[in-house]
Amino acid sequence: MMNLKIPALVVACTLVLSACGNNSQQAPSEPAPAGAAPSPASSAPMAGPMSAAPAAPAGSTAASAMAATTSGTSATNGKPAAVVTNCSTEIDASDAMQYNVGSITVPSSCTNFKITLKHTGNLPAASMGHDVVITKQSDMEAVDRESAAAGLNNGYVKAGDSRIIAHTKLIGGGETASASFPVSKIKSGGPYVFFCSFPGHSALMHGTISVQ
Repeated sequence: MMNLKIPALVVACTLVLSACGNNSQQAPSEPAPAGAAPSPASSAPMAGPMSAAPAAPAGSTAASAMAATTSGTSATNGKPAAVVTNCSTEIDASDAMQYNVGSITVPSSCTNFKITLKHTGNLPAASMGHDVVITKQSDMEAVDRESAAAGLNNGYVKAGDSRIIAHTKLIGGGETASASFPVSKIKSGGPYVFFCSFPGHSALMHGTISVQ
């Protein structure tokens, strides 16, 4: 009887050990605990075009400053500076109520300076007349207002106005007029401006004049 129990016990133990071995091989790995940091390999961004830094927008301040530097225009109305030769310059004015320049720089070596105004349009002085009037910037508004009140017969310039340093006569399409003045009058006490005194024109037709 004892001999039969020993083999049975051995078989039972063998079956138990075999079952334990199979469970340890098939047991799934435990899930990572919540909140655990992912491995470096899984969190690294994919390389490619999407990871490149965005380009600066075309309308940025730096782009605008570069465009202004290379444009070759003056800071006044976005128009170029007048070409000065032999202490004189020529300005065009049009039926579109515009000068073709935004600034005049007079050489300090000049004793006198001459400005020639050319009306490139077709309209007469009564409807689209132009002139060039030079004053201090601080006097421009008052001089412009009082000149307009002087009327067409006076060329829209107040007679005897000591604030006016120089001015051309009022001209119409196809006409030309000139004015000369001592450069000493604009060497100090500025800034100085030039503008058209025809009523309403100075809002668009004005610029700076200085000595360098």
